[in-house]
Amino acid sequence: MKKANTLILACMLSLLGLTTINAQDWADLKHFEKANAAVPAVQDNEDRIIFMGNSITIGWLNSRPEFFEGKPYINRGISGQTTPQMLIRFRQDVINLNPKVVTILAGTNDIAGNTGPSTLEMIMDNIKGMAELAEANDIKVILSSTLPAYDYPWKPGLEPSNKIIALNKRIKEYADAKGHIYLDYFSAMVDERNGLPKKYARDEVHPTVEGYMVMEPLVEAAITKALNK
Repeated sequence: MKKANTLILACMLSLLGLTTINAQDWADLKHFEKANAAVPAVQDNEDRIIFMGNSITIGWLNSRPEFFEGKPYINRGISGQTTPQMLIRFRQDVINLNPKVVTILAGTNDIAGNTGPSTLEMIMDNIKGMAELAEANDIKVILSSTLPAYDYPWKPGLEPSNKIIALNKRIKEYADAKGHIYLDYFSAMVDERNGLPKKYARDEVHPTVEGYMVMEPLVEAAITKALNK
């Protein structure tokens, strides 16, 4: 009977996601553990850049690997992530890799509620936290606008477009106040609905190759500006 009760309890805990602490990795710290260990030491005059973000960021590497090839760019995007998760892994996935610049693209998954409800203030607190950590470690900061989204296919009906506009206004105001670079993808990609047109994102969230090709000269201009500051 005792053995049966223990088994039932274990099953219940598993269903609730309350398994042992070692089995939990909410921020997915292990995701880039091996990749980070394999990153070589920074070379003299290397302008290492970290791309920090979510599925839009890692999708860039998957869809347009040629953009990253032969450049000191390191992609540290994890699909589905929100800003609190990025903040937790920021030290190991950005600071410890000793870049000169970090470009942060985040916020849409927070608005979608991927890790629970988030206010714009909560999102900004996490973005500010990442920027402050970078600045404290002599890393130049590029804060990207959140990309347009009229709706989320995995969570329809949230009407995110106006929240994204309001969030981007706050990101720009913060970047301007702190002397960071504000990278405006939104204005270059938005359609008349304040969403992403299908030519730039078939699901209206995740960019197509054409969408990434719009973003590439914008981020490279921002990187050049940050390096020259």
